[in-house]
Amino acid sequence: MILLGAVADDVTGAADLCSTLVREGLRTVQVLGDARDLELPDVEAVVVALKSRTAPVDRAVRESTDALERLVALGARQILFKYCSTFDSTPEGNIGPVADALLDALGADITVVCPAYPENGRTVYRGHLFVGDVLLSESSMARHPLTPMTDANLVRVLGRQTHRPVSLVPYDVVADGAAAIVLRLDELRRAGVAYAVVDALDDAQLRAVGEACAGLRLVTGGSGVARGLPANFGTGAAAAAAHGRRLEAPPVDGPAVVLAGSCSQATNEQVERMAARYPAIKVDVADTGGLDALADAALAGLGDGAVLVYSTAPPDEVARVQELVGPEEASSRVESLLGELACRLVAGGARRLVLAGGETSAAVLQRLGVRALAVGDEIAPGVPWMTSLGEPRLVVALKSGNFGGPDFFLEALGVAG
Repeated sequence: MILLGAVADDVTGAADLCSTLVREGLRTVQVLGDARDLELPDVEAVVVALKSRTAPVDRAVRESTDALERLVALGARQILFKYCSTFDSTPEGNIGPVADALLDALGADITVVCPAYPENGRTVYRGHLFVGDVLLSESSMARHPLTPMTDANLVRVLGRQTHRPVSLVPYDVVADGAAAIVLRLDELRRAGVAYAVVDALDDAQLRAVGEACAGLRLVTGGSGVARGLPANFGTGAAAAAAHGRRLEAPPVDGPAVVLAGSCSQATNEQVERMAARYPAIKVDVADTGGLDALADAALAGLGDGAVLVYSTAPPDEVARVQELVGPEEASSRVESLLGELACRLVAGGARRLVLAGGETSAAVLQRLGVRALAVGDEIAPGVPWMTSLGEPRLVVALKSGNFGGPDFFLEALGVAG
């Protein structure tokens, strides 16, 4: 029986969550999609990674409730709906509609909304989400091609995605600790509020929020709020140190491939740094006829121990491609090309994969047939090495576009080697 079950709306966010749960003392496995017939090892937390963040609302709801059904069948005592710490969504969803469906399925009446992740510069104050020192609406997320976040007020943003009442647990309540947060949640429940956006500026406050969630059937938020949840089950970092909470997986060695589909500023910098040191193959999304040539060039690069394959581009180039073929078609082409190239590279001997971008990671893992991953050591906050539990046996790192410093790819290769 598992203690915590999580439904994550993308693959890299799921990996981030897995890393947090392991660090906090829960034996954890990440599964890709449904995987109903998958034999799981002895774990305390299961994170189901979906590709639902930008899916049509109906599909996102269906896949999320299917995942919930699987987790409930496994005996999960609490469910976490994990979304991005920048609350990536559109006016229609998918955060609100999925959360509504999960509340209904669990028969719950209230939950928290807590995307804060101070370690990565995401904080919430008076219901407003900050990225570093600027409001979300003034960050690069305001220009995201699929989920532009032009409003930093989470009460207002979520209010456009659900018919249920949304309110706030303000900073002064959170600063008074878990007991004060519980009292505020009780007040909101009696007032008919279903969603309580919670302020948090540091890790201590996140842990207080997690403690206050002990009695909730459903919690929603980013990976940060998960820091306070394991202790509610009688486990935590002390238990992890005493007993060891990582799943043992056989070592895997072989050439490394970095596949970058994210066009975030962070990934652009990481691509530039790696391209100066290793063979780098750029994928032209507007040209779908050069797959064989790309694969040949990438396979040749494996002889240097590592190769970079990327569609990452600066904003003006992304805009030109999207104008030419459309945003959805551009994303589809990237996923298809990188997925096929990954298969050819693995067939050519690659055994270590660094994947940048949630959509890219999902497409590549699906194409490779990877269904479950054990969690290893972190390369950077929120980005662990993970080992596939079935064949093909691979070591992978799943990096959200905005995660990691400029040398992340090089550091990953150093950690792996």
